[in-house]
Amino acid sequence: MATVASYSVNDRAVARARELIDAHQYVLRSQWGDVQPSAADGTRYLESHSWDEYAAWHLGLTEGAHDETKARYAFVYGDLRRVHRSGLIACVYRASEWRHKAVELAAHDLLQRLDQMAGID
Repeated sequence: MATVASYSVNDRAVARARELIDAHQYVLRSQWGDVQPSAADGTRYLESHSWDEYAAWHLGLTEGAHDETKARYAFVYGDLRRVHRSGLIACVYRASEWRHKAVELAAHDLLQRLDQMAGID
């Protein structure tokens, strides 16, 4: 059986996602596969942003990976500009699938906050 990475919740990313949601900086309808940042998008982002800013787009921190490496950050929830509802759903699903309960619950709570802010019943 393959070894699965362990993750902790990136509290700073959760706080940043809340700020963006509260400021209505979100997209309600998108195809996550089309808007999810690629590795190249991440590299371009890092050319003009700090590692702390990059980290704030990822709900999970990979246990054992070094800070300021892409391997450290997991569960991206937005397009590096706005929160995507589809990104939060993807985080919930993927974290649930691999039994990363803390990340799953953090993403779920953010999804509920976004839906409430957007008036989604």
